[in-house]
Amino acid sequence: MRSDINIIYEDKDILVCRKPAGLPTQSARVSVPDLVSELKSYLAEKNENYLAVVHRLDQPVEGLLVFAKNKKAAKNLSEQLKQGEFGKVYYAVAFNQPCVQEGMLEDYMVKDGSRAKIVTADTPGAKKAVLHYKLIAVNKGRVLYEVRLETGRFHQIRAQMAHAGMPILGDKKYADPAIAIYSEAHGIKNVALCAFKLKLVHPGTGEEMLFVSKPAGEIFKDFKKE
Repeated sequence: MRSDINIIYEDKDILVCRKPAGLPTQSARVSVPDLVSELKSYLAEKNENYLAVVHRLDQPVEGLLVFAKNKKAAKNLSEQLKQGEFGKVYYAVAFNQPCVQEGMLEDYMVKDGSRAKIVTADTPGAKKAVLHYKLIAVNKGRVLYEVRLETGRFHQIRAQMAHAGMPILGDKKYADPAIAIYSEAHGIKNVALCAFKLKLVHPGTGEEMLFVSKPAGEIFKDFKKE
């Protein structure tokens, strides 16, 4: 298994690991390496052959993911995710400090191919998207935010923050061209977003579990918080 894939916790029901930025969670193309294939190979060496994807992270995003190691655990975790019971918290590095240091973004979104779009509430298929942000630190014009999701929409953080005027560095899909040029000039190759905290209820024991993993990306190292 790749050395940059860190298994944080594992038992007979679940496996929690940190996905490195740039590696897909799961790829439809056989020739493209992905996290699921790496983990399945790791489990195969232990004569274990079940791994279910519960949630995903975008390819350029790093952070924590939980996988189920049996069908019962997969059903339980999927239900927790569906009911919004997962506690997912991110760090994001962006430009443009908002007028308030702590707030909420509430929008309506639709998935349009490989992109998410912010739309009006009456748009067919629109789903409500809510996140909470908190300014943690400012360094060299870059702003570190802590972001907590209340809903789990496709590309939600990236699309909402860009729409609110707080584009995430390294995001070629949602940030404006000026941010893309700045990111490239400063060697920021991946989206400066990390799922650093994950809270869930263990599907077997019923115990509430909290996992925390510091970002590995160079851009996060500019902040003393890290």
